[in-house]
Amino acid sequence: MQMKRDAKAPCLAVFGTGSDVGKSIVVTALCRWFVNKGLRVAPFKAQNMSNNSGVTPEGLEMGRAQIVQAEASKIPPHVNMNPILLKPTSDVGAQVVLLGEAVRNSTASEYHQEKKFLFAQTCAALDRLRKKYDLVIIEGAGSCAEVNLMKHDIVNFRIAEYADAPVILVADIHRGGVFAQLIGTLACLPPSQQERVVGLLINRFRGDLSLFEEGAQWIEQKTQKKMLGVLPWYHHITIEAEDSVVLEKPAALCSQTHGQPTIAVIRLPHISNFTDFEPLLAIDGLNLVYLEKAQSLNAFEAVILPGSKNTRSDLAWLHSDGWAGRLKDYAQNVGHILGVCGGYQMMGDVVNDPNGLEGAPGSTPGLALLPVETTLKAPKTTTRTSFYWELIAGAGYEIHMGHTKRMAGCPLFSVTERNNTPQKAEDGCVVNDSRIMGGYIHGLFDTPAIIRHWLDTIGLKDIKVPETEGLAARDMQYDFLAAHFERHIDMVQIQEFCFE
Repeated sequence: MQMKRDAKAPCLAVFGTGSDVGKSIVVTALCRWFVNKGLRVAPFKAQNMSNNSGVTPEGLEMGRAQIVQAEASKIPPHVNMNPILLKPTSDVGAQVVLLGEAVRNSTASEYHQEKKFLFAQTCAALDRLRKKYDLVIIEGAGSCAEVNLMKHDIVNFRIAEYADAPVILVADIHRGGVFAQLIGTLACLPPSQQERVVGLLINRFRGDLSLFEEGAQWIEQKTQKKMLGVLPWYHHITIEAEDSVVLEKPAALCSQTHGQPTIAVIRLPHISNFTDFEPLLAIDGLNLVYLEKAQSLNAFEAVILPGSKNTRSDLAWLHSDGWAGRLKDYAQNVGHILGVCGGYQMMGDVVNDPNGLEGAPGSTPGLALLPVETTLKAPKTTTRTSFYWELIAGAGYEIHMGHTKRMAGCPLFSVTERNNTPQKAEDGCVVNDSRIMGGYIHGLFDTPAIIRHWLDTIGLKDIKVPETEGLAARDMQYDFLAAHFERHIDMVQIQEFCFE
């Protein structure tokens, strides 16, 4: 492979006709494919809006999509790969995380006023990556053709123009209207941006690919852009989902158990880090469902309260929508409940917010399922954490602004290390013969032995847990994805776009 040896590495941008069309998966596949060819590759997304975040080895926070892409690139995640992370706290506001640290809560209009400074920060982060790696794959955000937002855009064409990056445009045929997606997107772009688009890629095709050959030719003739290929829908590859948009599909929100043991996750309005539970989806004979409307929980082997970006708001929702009573009934009927991070906070007696970190200062009554009290306060805790659950070692990460005091019960975890610093600490709380428990650590189920122990605790001793663990299991999936991509996409042409 012939490579440029300039001071800065070349870039390739992957933009979409809309949200959830597959940009993150395409970037992940490209990163692994180029790494397998011997290049040093890094992902980059100038600005990510997501409540799905993770922690870098330095103890800094960034979007999980770029953590996944860094894994696919076989490198440690770094905040230069996602310099700005917006974590929505309401319909009009978000917490701004800049280079891994939470700096403020901003409304959309307040955030737009800082775009000049923020764009300079993203360019500097990209430059640092380009000096260290051979190729940087840039992911866009949402639709790259939102004409009302273009003047404020720092994540799509503005960053592509700064990097002089060719652009691949991705569309999703599964949602329908793929011809209009591609033609309409290009029509909304000014000529200079249209010219920057060098190729088109169609994602999520179901059925016989030969039936779309005529359609692909028509798109190519109409746009005068290279059709790089059509990616068939796949079921044999498991890659962590980018964001909770996948939870907004009705098929994922149900109470059907299909006659198998089933775990229910309460789909909070501000759910965060739902990827904690994806390892459970890979277990044969076990169902995982997300629930929105309050209902009886007696059919489920266990119920999980997940993390939240706005604990007090989601706690108020649990009370107002009838979930609080359902959860208490389930606990009294010998059900098993696990709370993670924000879910753990909600299970206590009260959540105090004296400084108004999540809105107006005040306190919100908890679910009174665990004898703990939480006070929200800065600074944010962001750590990679090693722990023991009884005699079983595990590793995960913490992202929270709360400090929780245990009034009774027993600690759930013994913490041995945070951010590579030895610790002798306790986390979480467990009561009622280990039926009701919660703690701050995300990523619990990345360790098969922890899954095994939890399933034993909730009475599912006969369920078989895959033995391949964490990164090793994910690494195989990245290779499967790259191979699937290579079978259907013109990688020779993409390679030429990068290194012509």
